[in-house]
Amino acid sequence: MSQIEDNKKTVSAFLDAMNRGDTGAILEAYTEDGQVWTMGNTMISGKYSKEQIKGFADGIYEAFPQGLRFNIVGMVAEGDRVAVEAESEGAHASGVNCNNHYHFLFTLRDGKVVQLKEYMDTELATEVICGGQRP
Repeated sequence: MSQIEDNKKTVSAFLDAMNRGDTGAILEAYTEDGQVWTMGNTMISGKYSKEQIKGFADGIYEAFPQGLRFNIVGMVAEGDRVAVEAESEGAHASGVNCNNHYHFLFTLRDGKVVQLKEYMDTELATEVICGGQRP
């Protein structure tokens, strides 16, 4: 299997772990210097280290007690990067259904996530996840 195919398999396993709410597997997928970078100007936007991800990973699944499912629409890869178009489905703890659209850009090193850039509908995230609050 090529490095590109291995990287796509790693990203698919990462998204499967997200769908299961398996925060241990999600954290294990990151390098020690790994980070997630959520784009936009929302209460959840910013760059977060692996240590910070540990602090809030379980909270994501508390906000979606019945789970949050990511469906892959498309995936392309080149070199150490994998781009994923996805949609989410899940009922927020407030009772509001959250169906968001994403572009994820994963950068990998030695089979682990160095950086995950997350682009989404920030207005929907503000309304549903942040309860309308803005920074």
